Amino acid sequence: MRKQTLCWLFLFLLFTNISLSQEKYQKPALEQKGSWSLIMVPDLQNYAKWNRNQPIVDLMMAWIVDNIDTLNIKMVMGVGDLVENNEKITNDYDGDQTTKAQWEMVAKAFGRLDGKVPYIAATGNHDYSIDRQGNRSSHFSEYFFTDKNHLNQKYLVQNSRNEQGQPTLENSAYELKGLNGKDYLFMTVEDGPRDTVLTWAKNVAALPQYKDHRVILGTHEYLNAKDAHTSGDVTWIYWEPYNINNEIQKSPRMKIPGANNGKMMFEKLVQPSSNIEMVLCGHISGEGYRADKNKAGKTVHQILFDSQSMGGGHRDGNGGDGWLRILEFFPDNKTVKVKTFSPLFGISPTTRQFAWKKDARNEYVVKFD
Repeated sequence: MRKQTLCWLFLFLLFTNISLSQEKYQKPALEQKGSWSLIMVPDLQNYAKWNRNQPIVDLMMAWIVDNIDTLNIKMVMGVGDLVENNEKITNDYDGDQTTKAQWEMVAKAFGRLDGKVPYIAATGNHDYSIDRQGNRSSHFSEYFFTDKNHLNQKYLVQNSRNEQGQPTLENSAYELKGLNGKDYLFMTVEDGPRDTVLTWAKNVAALPQYKDHRVILGTHEYLNAKDAHTSGDVTWIYWEPYNINNEIQKSPRMKIPGANNGKMMFEKLVQPSSNIEMVLCGHISGEGYRADKNKAGKTVHQILFDSQSMGGGHRDGNGGDGWLRILEFFPDNKTVKVKTFSPLFGISPTTRQFAWKKDARNEYVVKFD
């Protein structure tokens, strides 16, 4: 009899816990009627490099498509490191996907958004190759080009040139007007941007037609997880074309000539601009936030989110647990609610209790001046 009672008690507690977990879960929804959303996509490199992890990116993009109307999504912004390797043709301990396979996967996943919502994909250090002189090149423009998404082409208003002198989307600006009566310019600059790029971005933001716009800047390396602007040399690795004991050989880090770190970017571009009011970045695992004033005295909200080391780490994990950032822009044109959600956890009743990060580093409110 005692065993039977314990059995029933166990089942009661089990189903009660499941029921409570399901009750606690809330589907993503706008907190205020009339809000619109921006979805921030963190570094994708650890999904891209493993065949087993790549479907999670597809799930993340499918979730965005499914929630365009629910969340009134107007823009999707990736903060770089779309792939792990820009010049890999062999398998090794750090991934089983070639460069071609990685770029094809991420372009196809973003392709789910084509014709449905505009998106900006910044470039990160992993999206580049480097030669012995520190010159960079990328396959980015082969997979992310102007007419890939006709909505990107519709809103694209400015672009600059890459290091090879070619006009690409690595440094580009998109104009969306009338978001609750406010005009926005969404801009992206390359990882470790050159002075010519920062000058271009500063000049674009200062153009008369954008003087009353709110500029949201996307880039890669800018803030660290201690809420400070990155400093020191911007470096990258020259990958050697041979393998010793299943380990790809690489040179020491090499300084990229003329590249600007986060502190320099703030001093040369963000602070001197009167209308850059938000910066989104990745690169460094974790979360970060800081607020500074620009030259017009407006608060600039600077947000880091990079989930690449979540979900088990760089080599043995799932790539990042499927985390996305939802930025809800309230109708007052001042308030933004920042939330962190995982479609991977949210898709199953078994894991939905883990689908939201609710701590103060992952859910908070910022206000524009």
